[in-house]
Amino acid sequence: MGRGKIEIKRIENDTNRQVTFSKRKNGLFKKADELTVLCDAQISIIMFSSTDKLHEYCSPSTTHKHIYDRYQKSGKEDLWRSHYEKMKNQLHMHMEENERLRKEIRQYMGEDLSGLSFNELRGLEQNMERASNIVRNKKNHVITTRAETSRKKVRALQKAHKDLAYAVGLLKAERENYGGPDYRYVVGSTNIGSHIFACPYQPNLHDASYGIPDLRFG
Repeated sequence: MGRGKIEIKRIENDTNRQVTFSKRKNGLFKKADELTVLCDAQISIIMFSSTDKLHEYCSPSTTHKHIYDRYQKSGKEDLWRSHYEKMKNQLHMHMEENERLRKEIRQYMGEDLSGLSFNELRGLEQNMERASNIVRNKKNHVITTRAETSRKKVRALQKAHKDLAYAVGLLKAERENYGGPDYRYVVGSTNIGSHIFACPYQPNLHDASYGIPDLRFG
C-alpha cells in the first residue's frame, strides 16, 4: 500500500520546526555538493532560518559574488540597481548639505550676501550676535578662571612669606635668649658619611657672668 500524501504546512512546534529545518538544510547542501562534483555545476545557496541565522553553501570552484555577477549579466535582473540608486541619492543629499553649510560659512564671513533678503540678513545678524555672545562669555570665563588661579597663587606666596617671617622672628628671639651676639653655631663634621651637624654654642655657665652662687650654711 503506497504512502499517503503529506500536507505541506508550517510546523507549529518550535523544536520540531528547528529539527526539520536542520535535516532538510543538510540534505539540500548534500545534494548541492553532489551536483557540484558529479555535474561540474556552480551552485550558490544562501538561506536564513526562522531564528535569523545565516546558512550558506557555495561550490568550491566559485564564489557567491561571481555567481551573482553571472546572473546579472544574463539579463534576468539587475541586482545592484536599487542599491546603486539608493547610494546615488544619498550622495546627492550629502553634497547638497555640504554646499549649504559652505554657503553659511561664507555668509558668516561676510561673503555671498547679495542674494539674501532683508529678513535673511536680519536672521544672519542675530545668529552672529548670539555666536559673538557665546564666544565673549567663554572668553570672560577663561579670564575669570585665570585671575582666580593667580589670586590663589599670590595668597599662597603671601602665606609662605608670612610663615617665613614668623620663623625668622622666632630665631632672632631665641638668639637673644641665648646671649645676644655670643650666640653662634658650632659646625662640625663627623666620620659618618658626609653629614654635617650643627648645634647652638652654649655659653660657659662657669663664666663670671654665669657664676654659681656660693651657698653657705649658718
